Amino acid sequence: MKTTIPSLNWLLELEKATIVDSIDNDFILVEKPAFASTLDYPFKLDVTIVIICIEGISRGKVNLIPLTTASPGFATILPDQILEYEYMSEDFDGLIIIMSKRFTESLNIEKGFSLFLTLRDNPFIPLTLEELDAMVAFYTIMQRAVRKKDNPYRMEVVKHLIKAFFYNTGYQYHNLSNNEKKSKNEKLVESFLSIVQMHYKEQRGVEFYANELCLTPKYLSKVVKETSGKSANDWIDNHVILEAKALLKSTNMTIQQISDEFSFPSQSFFGKYFKRNVGLSPKEYKNS
Repeated sequence: MKTTIPSLNWLLELEKATIVDSIDNDFILVEKPAFASTLDYPFKLDVTIVIICIEGISRGKVNLIPLTTASPGFATILPDQILEYEYMSEDFDGLIIIMSKRFTESLNIEKGFSLFLTLRDNPFIPLTLEELDAMVAFYTIMQRAVRKKDNPYRMEVVKHLIKAFFYNTGYQYHNLSNNEKKSKNEKLVESFLSIVQMHYKEQRGVEFYANELCLTPKYLSKVVKETSGKSANDWIDNHVILEAKALLKSTNMTIQQISDEFSFPSQSFFGKYFKRNVGLSPKEYKNS
């Protein structure tokens, strides 16, 4: 059985927040977040997180894509994405909604709902001050519902409220998609990166991805480099290295097991590949 990257211990991190309201570990509301600045290695999420930014700014990466969350605006990070924390300003103030996989699956939001089709490509949405006020008011209503612990239908009330929140959020994404006009090459790069995210553990050659897109490797490499500023090979290698770093730092997997996880022919081959990209051997990185 394959070993996955353990997720960030949210319960431990939330102890630093000023106000936390929750229903078990399935639905959590957080005010005044203060996540650790010591998160200096990649980690994988097993929850959905909505961050409503009231003041300040935070920066990081989600699946290698830079993500800046600034006021007024909100960001949504989905389960199984790899997050890299970089910076949070001292004046950062926000509201956070954390939902377990079990909770979000129970919502039964329609499969084709536009929000979930665009979240991975557009995790951050800027808001007007009026839209931010409306979102904060919605958060307050959910908070009041969570605090009514004597209500036997508390969870059902919260589910209906968060579904309404998502449908309203979907309107923001609809406006964004209407305002964005992506070129043919930009759409091609997005398709390439989407396929890379699905197959990077087994496939590290550009030829595979070109074949999936019905293109020649030369043409795909040219478009990816010109459009993104990074070569197709670099994108593939970066996905592999990102998860390898997370496995080395946050699991007890051996280097041989990690090598097998990425379908390398041998531990030695993996070690050379890792050192070529990172400058350290897997063992050196793990102990650093």
